Amino acid sequence: MKKIGLALGGGGARGLAHIGILRVFERENIPVDVITGCSIGAIIGGLYAYFQSAEKTESFLRKMLSSEAIDDLDLEIFTSIEHKSMTEQLFDYINSIRRYFSMLKTLNQQAIYTTEDVNKIFKDFPDAAIKDLDVRFATIATDLISGREIVLDEGPLKEAVIASASIPGIFPPVKIKDLLLIDGGATDTIPVQVVKGQGAQYVVAVDVSKDIHDVDDLDNGLKIIYRAEDIVTWHLTQERLAGVDVLISPNVKKYSWAAIDKMDEIIEEGVFAAENALDLLQKLL
Repeated sequence: MKKIGLALGGGGARGLAHIGILRVFERENIPVDVITGCSIGAIIGGLYAYFQSAEKTESFLRKMLSSEAIDDLDLEIFTSIEHKSMTEQLFDYINSIRRYFSMLKTLNQQAIYTTEDVNKIFKDFPDAAIKDLDVRFATIATDLISGREIVLDEGPLKEAVIASASIPGIFPPVKIKDLLLIDGGATDTIPVQVVKGQGAQYVVAVDVSKDIHDVDDLDNGLKIIYRAEDIVTWHLTQERLAGVDVLISPNVKKYSWAAIDKMDEIIEEGVFAAENALDLLQKLL
């Protein structure tokens, strides 16, 4: 039987949909021979390669996301929600001020959060060697020095996952040897070619990227810069998806990258999307 590879895209909390997809794969006995991931896809893909269980992966992630270390990050200030009441509009305004002062930290340090914050978050993350995992796994990161995409398919699992998930400006870069690594999404949001390079003949890709059609009021320079980055990322994603055998796109584009409080409904969107793709998936078998 030809090997099936799963390429899990980045997208912050939207990527929690990957858990729902893994649930369906297990339920339907669809084998995952190779798994790659970017950012949140690296976190979930790495946990699944370690545990070989969607249930254990979900349980670990729930514990991780409900930890005091995550609470201390105050991620709600980065969450964008449609507001209807005056009270909600007031909280939105307050959060905008908090975001502004958080971003000011990056003028004097590498990121809003520190390496110590990151180490607390990933304190209990499995630290097995990637080569020892029973499911073949690789993740990607971006080297700030050379600008190259770096495939991490050996060394400590925890270190590789942290590097792939280091969102620029939010979390500090990770130094590995002579590399200074940040989020893999800077060069490849869904590592399709990487999963092929790891030996997969069939590739199932999961896209949890932001909705390109969701445009805020472009009333200041910072918003315009962010918008330009969204456009570049969208075009990069479309290019990298060429040659995918099955593309699964959960309906999560409306969620902020920081919306971890929406975990349950995002996971269910993953389940729904995977179930809708079952006919195509069964053909691969």
